[in-house]
Amino acid sequence: MKVVWFKRDLRLSDHVPLVKAVDSEEPVLGVYIVEDIRIEQDDVSQLHIAWDIANARELSKQFQSIGGAFQIVSGIATEVFQRLNETSKISEILCHEETGLLWSWDRDKEVADWCEYNDIKFSQYPSNGVVRNLKNRDIWNDTRLARMAIPSAQSPTKILSPTGFNSLDNSIGIYPCYSKLVDTWLEPGEVAANSVLTSFVKERNENYISSISSPALAERYSSRLSAYLASGVLSVKQVLEAVGMMKIRITKQNHPNRQYLLRNLNAFSSRVLWRCHFIQRLEVEATQNYISLNPELDSKIHRILDKDKFEAWKLGKTGWPFFDACMRSLTETGWINFRMRAMIQSVAAYTLWLPWKDTGNHLAQLFIDYEPGIHWSQINMQSGITGINAVRAYSIIKQSTDHDLEGAFIRKWVPELKAVPNSYIHEPWLMSEEAQEKVGVKIGLDYPAPIVDEQIERNKGIQACYAARKDGDVKSRSKRVYDTHGSRKKRNQNKKASDEKKISGQKSLVDF
Repeated sequence: MKVVWFKRDLRLSDHVPLVKAVDSEEPVLGVYIVEDIRIEQDDVSQLHIAWDIANARELSKQFQSIGGAFQIVSGIATEVFQRLNETSKISEILCHEETGLLWSWDRDKEVADWCEYNDIKFSQYPSNGVVRNLKNRDIWNDTRLARMAIPSAQSPTKILSPTGFNSLDNSIGIYPCYSKLVDTWLEPGEVAANSVLTSFVKERNENYISSISSPALAERYSSRLSAYLASGVLSVKQVLEAVGMMKIRITKQNHPNRQYLLRNLNAFSSRVLWRCHFIQRLEVEATQNYISLNPELDSKIHRILDKDKFEAWKLGKTGWPFFDACMRSLTETGWINFRMRAMIQSVAAYTLWLPWKDTGNHLAQLFIDYEPGIHWSQINMQSGITGINAVRAYSIIKQSTDHDLEGAFIRKWVPELKAVPNSYIHEPWLMSEEAQEKVGVKIGLDYPAPIVDEQIERNKGIQACYAARKDGDVKSRSKRVYDTHGSRKKRNQNKKASDEKKISGQKSLVDF
């Protein structure tokens, strides 16, 4: 029999390993493993496991509906395959290439060695726009574009199940339901994912550009596909195909707002490209969660963990209303838009001078759409430790007034401040004692005073980062980082320096 090993590709459609297995006319068993080693990682939370299990269960239903057997099992990958092989000889294990942190690379090597020892073919197929074994970035974009031009693979209509194997799920009762861990409207599975995709390309994209920076508006008007892409319920190719078809339809119908609609869809498509760009970094350096892209710069900056500041940052009790609203919203729902993610990490890195590994692991655990390749690239970037990206130290007050001028988002997530008038909602510590008594909130008692002077500490952080970048060893490493990971789009198009800065710093979106 052939085994199709599902990892972060929990879908029936556009799944080349599954198509290859089914076309062989041998019996096929689908397997998803809740891996012990993954659960042990510092960046992984119960939310991630529960969300993936929920999607695997939906996939199992699809498998069974066309005659296949699908097993959700817990344990170590090689031991799972050993048990299966003892029951019925495995001729081949098929899966997608996975771009993950070092533990996943080591696990794949162990599976490859186990397969070789047991005379089992181990076949891995490219997934999305990440290209394996590149010597440099010079041909990456052309290779990615060529791959994306190949139509997505169709779902099989029938799967021959191996004798003696039934569908099973031994994770039942062990892990909580993801919806009990966060308050989200996202439903698992391909049907739900395609529904969200359709609603975006047909309707919700109309306000995409104007809304994605707002933590309140982005919940509806961003694509909200990131969690499905992270678990592979949708492939990047499927998303780009749907967007492409909508762009053709808008053009053919001569839609009166076609320029505006096309601009929104093109902006979204560019972010899908940048998604692949940053995951490609992890393909080359799988240690980004504990070794920065620029170790020399990281050592020069040398941030130290202040436990009190770290706890206030984690809990959304910093005394900065907009920041606290964003952190509490993220903790409750498992999601927040990219600009706010960047601000949250920027505040940790520059204003509070907290180590990026600690803050990065905490944020990773909160995100239902955690994608290691994007997340750790962003943590490195927003902490100012790549050496090739602009220093981006977000002002909380500016973000607050730009994206929540009337304070509606603040009042929703920081109810202590619900009676504070608009004139003080962004900086309630400026209220007089009389004003505080009038609205029923005592700063320092009912709601904390700012833990530091934001402007002073942020400026100190910026200056320290720029000073560290002047070091000779740091500059040498920065050049090597760019040669390995920098976008070639800037070089090929010969953009002006200001445009280069904008591209490298702005379009690297985690959640679209």
